[in-house]
Amino acid sequence: MIPSLPPPDSTAFVIQEIGALLFCVIFLFLWKQSKVVYFGLWSGAWVMRVVAAVFGFLLLGSGNANWLAPYAVFEFGFVIVLVAAARAGFASEIKDWRTVLRLIGVLPIFVLLVYVMGQFWGLEAYYATHAVVLCFAYFYNFATIRGTQGMATKFFRLSLLMLAAIFLEHGIIFLYLYNTRSAPEWVRYLHHETYYDFTLHCVLAFSAMAMWSETQIDRIRELMGELDRVRRDSKQSLDLDALTGLLNQAALARRVDGAEQFEGVVVVGDVDNFKDINDSYGHLVGDEILRNVGNLLLGSIRHQDEAFRWGGDEFVILFLNQQENVANKRMGEIEARLREFRVRGFGTLPIAFSWGSSAAGGRKLRDALDEADQRMYERKRSRAGRKRTAARRVEAPER
Repeated sequence: MIPSLPPPDSTAFVIQEIGALLFCVIFLFLWKQSKVVYFGLWSGAWVMRVVAAVFGFLLLGSGNANWLAPYAVFEFGFVIVLVAAARAGFASEIKDWRTVLRLIGVLPIFVLLVYVMGQFWGLEAYYATHAVVLCFAYFYNFATIRGTQGMATKFFRLSLLMLAAIFLEHGIIFLYLYNTRSAPEWVRYLHHETYYDFTLHCVLAFSAMAMWSETQIDRIRELMGELDRVRRDSKQSLDLDALTGLLNQAALARRVDGAEQFEGVVVVGDVDNFKDINDSYGHLVGDEILRNVGNLLLGSIRHQDEAFRWGGDEFVILFLNQQENVANKRMGEIEARLREFRVRGFGTLPIAFSWGSSAAGGRKLRDALDEADQRMYERKRSRAGRKRTAARRVEAPER
């Protein structure tokens, strides 16, 4: 027989068992929904608590010290699983089982010491040790929880901290009773789960459900953000020309068909005699020229400007809110760089690039585009005329 053994309380036992089963079901549901090991371990811990309560009731009811050993096994098994949950965190698996195995290895020795303690020093000494260990388990969970700091997580951590404080208080009370050997009537309720223990565990369990809901909401927001990004990328990729990386003709058509007026400069340009280049050097060289023209245009305009491949070797650049002389200077620099163009395997291959510009001045984009296109062809014809004149001058002395 264990000395100073209080009588069992059937009402407290029923409340404790119902609460443990409820918490087990809640954490089992969370584990099934989330596959987070933390919730699964808490569910398993409450199973141990259900079994431990049965042995505790038998211990108090019969006064037989033999029930203390299985009672201590499941009570401290509950603690070990809680420590394992804290070690696992909110992961999908436990990466280090060695800590759990070491704790399980210590359990028989610990239970033996507890059994001896209950036999010779009374149940108060056992409960004092048990309360301190539970205090450690709850505080360890409180200290190791990291992640989203939503309101539910704060309530969950606060419940853990308050439970740790309450069990520390229980340990101090039982240690005092062990030293004084005097136990008032109300202390017998501490051998079962008290009503405020039950209340805090309810807050803990339902905070865990709210915490999982917050996690799901955050995940949904992340997925929606990712979906929006994919949509934007898909839309952008549909508007891009695969060869040059510039916006394609369809994107330009939508821009031109818009009803809004355009403030800035429109430039239309193309590569002179591009068909001759394809015929002389092949289409691979022609593609490399177009690709490099696209890269050069992208590297020569501002972030707010837009560059399009209009079709074939023809390009359109929209300089937003820019002066025409500045845009012409920029296009002159691009033209000069293309004269030094080099092709792998062929060396320097000067590229003649004709272009025309038009200041939109608040007109519709289509009007400015047509004007820039006409000026580009005027420049092209003027350049061709100068070449013919130069060629005739070269031939004249020979005659």
